[in-house]
Amino acid sequence: MLGAIALGGALGAPARYGVAQLVHGAPGRFPWATLWTNLSGSLALGIVLVVLVERFPPARHARPFVATGFLGAYTTYSTFAVDTDVLVQHGHVATAAAYVVASMVGGFVAVWLGVSLARARR
Repeated sequence: MLGAIALGGALGAPARYGVAQLVHGAPGRFPWATLWTNLSGSLALGIVLVVLVERFPPARHARPFVATGFLGAYTTYSTFAVDTDVLVQHGHVATAAAYVVASMVGGFVAVWLGVSLARARR
C-alpha cells in the first residue's frame, strides 16, 4: 500500500511542477498555477473516486495510488496557504480573499462536477 502511494506521489509532484511551468505567475498577482492545479485535481478526484469506489471496488491499490499518491502530490494545500499568506502580507487582501473563495468554492464545484460526470458515464 505504501509503495502504491509513494509511486503515485512520485508521478504527481512532477505533474504539479509541469502545470506551474505552463501557467506563469508573478509575486503579488493572482496565483493561477496553484488554482488551476487544485481545481483540476479536485475534478480528477471526483471522477477517480466514483470510478474506483463504485465500479472497481476490488482494485485494492488503485485508490491509494491515484487518489492519495498522485492527486495528493499533484494538488497542494500548502502552496495555497503560502500564496494566500504572501498576498495578505504584501497588502493584496482583496486578491487573497478572491483566491480563497475561488479555491474553496471552485474545489467543491470541481469535485461535484467530477462525480457527476463519472456517474453520468455509467
